[in-house]
Amino acid sequence: MDTDRPIWRSRAWTAVAAAVGVVVLVFATVGVEGPGSVAVAWTLAITVVGGATLSASLRLRDERRRYEDELAGWAAERAAQAERLRIARDLHDLASHGLGLITLRAAAARSVPGVDGAVERARALADIEHASRRTTDELRRMLTVLRSPGPAPLRPADTLADLPEVVEAAAAGVTAPTLEVDLERLGDVAPLAQLTVCAVVRESLQNTVRHAGPTAVSVVVRREADDLVADVHDAGPEVGWEPRPGAGHGLAGLRERVAVAGGSLTAGPHGDGWAVRVRVPAGGAA
Repeated sequence: MDTDRPIWRSRAWTAVAAAVGVVVLVFATVGVEGPGSVAVAWTLAITVVGGATLSASLRLRDERRRYEDELAGWAAERAAQAERLRIARDLHDLASHGLGLITLRAAAARSVPGVDGAVERARALADIEHASRRTTDELRRMLTVLRSPGPAPLRPADTLADLPEVVEAAAAGVTAPTLEVDLERLGDVAPLAQLTVCAVVRESLQNTVRHAGPTAVSVVVRREADDLVADVHDAGPEVGWEPRPGAGHGLAGLRERVAVAGGSLTAGPHGDGWAVRVRVPAGGAA
């Protein structure tokens, strides 16, 4: 769609100018003699110019309305495209996490010997079944949306209140993940900041599952002045654990996402494990 400003204003003034020109031409051709003729001439001038102005105003209103409708349609199309891109990103994350969890649980169960191994294998099979069903259902839903020619349905954005579910889903397979967050003490937090922190926590936990396996991991979310800060820290891989790296775009994608929210992200070794910290403007009053 062409988003340049419309030309209806110039057209309207052109019409008025043309009407004035016609009146001037009539005066010059016929001439004006006597008071009565002057009154008639001015009446004619006012009528012509007034009619032209009214016509131009109506045309301007109609064209402006069409232009605004086009802008609204363009904005809706852009929103739908952005939503489909977001769903495609979620699709990648979902598939990567689901397959990674299945691989992790299978490998972990195989490494436990003896009687405990039989119990662990039974638990692993249950986890694998649950993960595969959930991943398959989500993939079907997202693929249906991506194939649909209509507007993409907007999914409710993650909020800080969703963090317990985010941690539980993303950290499946690690040892006793812990979450420390006091929503009341966080104060007023903008939706973009909440969404960004949830995305970082989810991706960080998924990276822990892939790289460190069944290890301890903690998530702490707190308020520091005008910033919302989240720390994700794992205890490092167990002896003999073989990392299952993903596509390698996780941290880069997170940094881009955090930058859009006006924040910063750091990640690196911490003790025996790995730590990720995200800091974003809270965007609200504490």
